[in-house]
Amino acid sequence: MRQRPSRRTGIFFTASLVATAFVLMGASCSGGSSEPATPEATGSGAEGGGAPRVENIAAVDVSELTAPERRIWVSLVNDVLSPCGDPVSVGRCASAPGSCRRCVPAARYLVRLISEGYERSEIEELYEMRYGRNTEVEVAVDGFPSRGGVMSRITIVEFSDFQCPHCAAAHPILEQILHDYEGEVRVVFRQYPLPGHPRAAPAARAALAAGAQNKYFEMATLLFAHQDALEDADLDRYATQIGLDLERFHTDIAAPATQARIDADRDAGHELGVEGTPTFFINGRRFHEAPSALAHYVAEELDQ
Repeated sequence: MRQRPSRRTGIFFTASLVATAFVLMGASCSGGSSEPATPEATGSGAEGGGAPRVENIAAVDVSELTAPERRIWVSLVNDVLSPCGDPVSVGRCASAPGSCRRCVPAARYLVRLISEGYERSEIEELYEMRYGRNTEVEVAVDGFPSRGGVMSRITIVEFSDFQCPHCAAAHPILEQILHDYEGEVRVVFRQYPLPGHPRAAPAARAALAAGAQNKYFEMATLLFAHQDALEDADLDRYATQIGLDLERFHTDIAAPATQARIDADRDAGHELGVEGTPTFFINGRRFHEAPSALAHYVAEELDQ
């Protein structure tokens, strides 16, 4: 069997995979431990014992999979449920003429995960988080720093920390997505400074103060680019660099309302189960892959 290296750098799994991901990949900034959650059922055995198995789907290319990988894909498309709410497998849904348009992209999603080296149990968990009936959540998006149109088909909400190196690495990925899918993607930024990063909260206040002068993302880009220089003097220098009114900048940084916005974001993140940064929600679904897979995920969403 041909072995593919896993590309799971940056995975942020729920439940049983969190500890392993942090120890082995180290690709998110942790805010501390929490009680493990129990993932929802994945819909195994969707068709029951009597239905014929789906071996091929005309619109799904599996040519790059090895023979063992293809067997895993066949097993999965017959076991996991359609993302459309019908009690049939994704394979049967994708094979039926005129079926729900989400089924073919869902079957392609399984191909990608297999090709990237995920284990079957991980794939089932990722699929459930993306398409499960009980894994969609409400994430507020109005009134927060954002880029992209409010009517965009895809809304990405990021809970981030300006002192987290993994958030800095994700920032240019989001910038590229906004460029490549202009008019189709909106990115909403919410504050989640972690206790272990002493300059994250001052940086968040500086970004929000810059936002009061319509320069939030200009400041955010500088903060991520200079994470080793986030002292007050550095923040003033960045404010001058992007042309802010320094007096107003200082007033807004010190305003209780600015800190209240950060506290509200952290409280909201806590309610949503955010434990580390960056954490993404895409169209109300928590994103559990590496940030490097964000562009693939967005393209798949737009294909539905």
